[in-house]
Amino acid sequence: MEDKLAKIEERLTEIEAQLADPAVYADREKLAKLSREQKELQPVVNAWRGLRQARQDRDEAQTMLSDPELRELAQEELNRAKAEEERLEQELKRLLLPKDPNDEKNVILEIRAGIGGEEGALFAADLLRMYTMYAERKGFTLSVVSENLTELGGVKEAVATVEGAGAYSRLKFEAGTHRVQRVPETESSGRIQTSAATVAVMPEAEEVEFTIDPKDLQIDTYRSSGAGGQHVNKTESAIRITHLPTGTVVECQDERSQYKNKDRAMKILRSRLYEAEQEKQNAAIAAARKTQVGTGDRSGKIRTYNFPQNRVTDHRLTGDTKNFNIAAIINGDLDGLIDALTLADQASRLQSDDKEE
Repeated sequence: MEDKLAKIEERLTEIEAQLADPAVYADREKLAKLSREQKELQPVVNAWRGLRQARQDRDEAQTMLSDPELRELAQEELNRAKAEEERLEQELKRLLLPKDPNDEKNVILEIRAGIGGEEGALFAADLLRMYTMYAERKGFTLSVVSENLTELGGVKEAVATVEGAGAYSRLKFEAGTHRVQRVPETESSGRIQTSAATVAVMPEAEEVEFTIDPKDLQIDTYRSSGAGGQHVNKTESAIRITHLPTGTVVECQDERSQYKNKDRAMKILRSRLYEAEQEKQNAAIAAARKTQVGTGDRSGKIRTYNFPQNRVTDHRLTGDTKNFNIAAIINGDLDGLIDALTLADQASRLQSDDKEE
């Protein structure tokens, strides 16, 4: 590991030298690339330098123990240095974990009502609102591409794109079944009902990552439905694309332009097919994992929103970290929960690495 850390430190020194050259600022693409790399490497190098200092402090304190007059002070310094050394070793292991290559990508978000009838659809609408508010907090752009609504304003299914740096890294743990326990608006007797909705989170696939043969596509146009005035009723701007080999169907009617709707529909189709291919490749690994953190498994219940008890419980977390205030969560304050899931995922991966060693 030390050889790897030395090379990382050397690379950071090279980047800093390049960024000190005024000529680099004339090339925006190169400047952005170097700045991103510097941002990624700096925490690793800081921890590595701190670890070297802690080891030096430890050795000096060990030497001082032989002096009777300084023994007590040396023991305190030795204990402090050892604790700092252990902390930084763990921090470096965490920082050196392989990064998810999809973390910086945009997201295709799909929400579908599950059990519970109309109440399940109303809960799905609440989840869509929750993610919309979270996107606003993070500076992401959430755009609803298509949605199928009920008469009471519930969501049978909705597809949205979330655009922004690191969108997938923040939303990937949301994939799965979300359960709600509350008295539905449709319930006159005051009984608590359990309903559910499913959330799928896919990284937006670039065209270079997954190509689609145009011969495999059936593209249909139709008139949009919903709000939009006369334009909606008179033009066939909505697009339906069917991928014939897999039967995958994507519809988009959000944009007024048929071209824009087709472009969005193709992005969603490409992402769905890319995810399906990834799931095939990772099936053996996913089956072996004991936790749903990071698996994107849609079949398992990942979270319960309990309104009578005013709490949200994430079932992938343990102890005091698993419960959150429901009002904050449902209004888009998800960072604390997502941070806890990220740390749990890192701890699980570190534990796996330690066992392999």
